[in-house]
Amino acid sequence: MRSYGEIGEAAWRWVLRQAQWDESGPWIPEAAGGEKPTEYLNGMHSGIGGLAHTLAEIKLSRPWTADEQHLATSMADRIRAAVPTDNSITFFDGLVSSIGVLTALGETGSAAAVDRALGIAIDAGWHENFLESEEKYYPGAVCNDATLGTAGALMGALWLLRHGEDARPLADRAADLLLAEQEETPNGLNWLFIPRRFLVDPPTEMPNFSHGLAGIAALLAIAGVELQRPELVTAAQRGAEHLVSLGINDDKGFRVARVIPWAERHGDEYTYNWCHGGAGTALLFSALEYAGVDLVAGDSPTTWRRRCLDGVRYSGIPGRLYPGFWDNDGRCCGTAGAGDAFLDAWLRDGDKQDLEFAVHLGDTLLDRVHRDGDDAYWRFIEHRNEDPLLPPGIGWMQGAAGIAAYLFRLERMLGGDQTAVERMDNWWALRR
Repeated sequence: MRSYGEIGEAAWRWVLRQAQWDESGPWIPEAAGGEKPTEYLNGMHSGIGGLAHTLAEIKLSRPWTADEQHLATSMADRIRAAVPTDNSITFFDGLVSSIGVLTALGETGSAAAVDRALGIAIDAGWHENFLESEEKYYPGAVCNDATLGTAGALMGALWLLRHGEDARPLADRAADLLLAEQEETPNGLNWLFIPRRFLVDPPTEMPNFSHGLAGIAALLAIAGVELQRPELVTAAQRGAEHLVSLGINDDKGFRVARVIPWAERHGDEYTYNWCHGGAGTALLFSALEYAGVDLVAGDSPTTWRRRCLDGVRYSGIPGRLYPGFWDNDGRCCGTAGAGDAFLDAWLRDGDKQDLEFAVHLGDTLLDRVHRDGDDAYWRFIEHRNEDPLLPPGIGWMQGAAGIAAYLFRLERMLGGDQTAVERMDNWWALRR
């Protein structure tokens, strides 16, 4: 067996060497050699907060060192201190990110994040800085999606309810806002990334998990169970029925275009990752399984979930089949995130093919690793650049910290330990 854990440790050592400190605690640049970020310093996506999720994975493999415990405590202090003035709710970098960080570390402070989220809400939801563009959005624009918008607020609230926190007011508020934004279609319900009334130009849809319909419907399905609101499950089921009408289902599985309407400038029409492909879209159907839904467009949610995974398996990843195809090995957009989805599926279904594909993805990560003495990291590719190798990323979603966590998990599971880290964006997928 290849030593996934050894490379995971080497990558984690490299991540720790990139960490720097200021008067508020630890921080990391987005990529090695980068400057201190002016935005998203504390966030889960590429900031210091993401290291909490790697630490949670490490804790299942071995005890933390004294330095790791100090990092965890200092990180939590930094996040807690930022909550009272945070004006963003996002799962990637805002208050929902902070909830995920603090719970991953077993630290207090999430209740304050709920209070802050309710305090900064406007009538339509939560307004983010990137929505200030008058060329794109009318005043007061909000997002519906799972990573930057209202569904993300719902995800954070549901996660805290599972941890015994009183987040019901936030959960109900977010769920009601999403119901108000639904759009009827001939095949079911749809939700746009940005509600139509706030858009200057006709919408471009991103219907998979990260920014669109699949993520929104998944959270509504979970909320219907956790809040005992069956109308939310019905809405989620109808959202899934519209989603399957947008995709292709054939002998290579089920997949939905990453952008609708697609144009050549968007890159590949279909991708296979967590954010915009089948690895993430499968989460909708596992959510419908959790909610007890029997059928979606004539087939079971289990069947559709397996079709999503087949779409990934038969896509040709992790091969770099041509310039621009599968140039990312991270959790959000690449190999590690897809691998985690297949390990989740193996735990759920016991299908040996899922484990074999997860191992294949892990082997690819070992093949693509860059070594610097005892350290390890990965460099993604932008094929349109004169120098296509990008600087090595550090954090959870787009860097070595997230990839290392996958390798730790793969090593542990191949060794017989099937314990999994539950996170707010995957816990329902781990349950039969």
